[in-house]
Amino acid sequence: MEWDWDFVWQIMPTLIEGVKITILATVLGSALAAVVGLAIALLRRSENKAVARSVGFAAEFIRGTPLLVQLYFIFYVLPDVGILLPPMVAGTIGLGLHYGTYAAEVYRAGIDNVPRGQWEAAKACNLSARQTWTHVILPQAIPPMIPALANYFIAMFKETPLLSAITVLELMNQAKSVANTYYRYVEPMTLVGAFFLVISLCSVVLLRWLERRYGRVER
Repeated sequence: MEWDWDFVWQIMPTLIEGVKITILATVLGSALAAVVGLAIALLRRSENKAVARSVGFAAEFIRGTPLLVQLYFIFYVLPDVGILLPPMVAGTIGLGLHYGTYAAEVYRAGIDNVPRGQWEAAKACNLSARQTWTHVILPQAIPPMIPALANYFIAMFKETPLLSAITVLELMNQAKSVANTYYRYVEPMTLVGAFFLVISLCSVVLLRWLERRYGRVER
C-alpha cells in the first residue's frame, strides 16, 4: 500500500483531537497521581498500625496488578454496584490511582532523605505536625523528587493507549477508528507512532532540565 499524503491531511484533524485527549488524560492523571501518592506516603507513616498496614496492602495490590485490568474494573465492573463513570473520568482515575502508588514510593524516599536533625529542630521549635510537614519537611523533600515523578508521568503518557479499551477517544482510539473506517492502516498507525515519539522526545528534554534544576546528576 502506497503512502497517501492527501489521506494524511484528511485524517490529521481527527488525530490531533486524539492527541489533545491523550495529553489531557496525562495531565489530569498526573495531578491525581501526585496527590494520591503523597496521601499514601503520609498514611503509611501513620502511627496507627492498622491504617499504615491497610494503606500499604492496598498500594501493593494496585501496583501489583495490570493497569488494563484496573481500567476494566473501574469502567465495566463498578456500574454493577451503581457507580457509573464517564470514560474519561474512569481513565483518569485509573491512571491516577495506578501511578499514585509508584509516586508514593518516590515521596517515601524523598521524605526519608530529609536529615533527622530537621525533624528534631521542628520539634524543638514547638511546631505542630502540620507545620512541620508543610514548612520544614515537604519543602526539602519534594524538589529532589521532581525528576523521578516526571519520569513516571512520561511513562503514564506512553500507557494512555490503554484507555482505548474503555472507549476513551484518545489518539490510539481515533487512529483505530479512522483505519477501520477507510481500511487504511499504514498512515494512521504511523502517525500515532510519530506523535508519541515527538511528544516523548520533548518530555525527555524537559526531564533532563528538571534533573539539572532539581536533581543530583551523577557523573
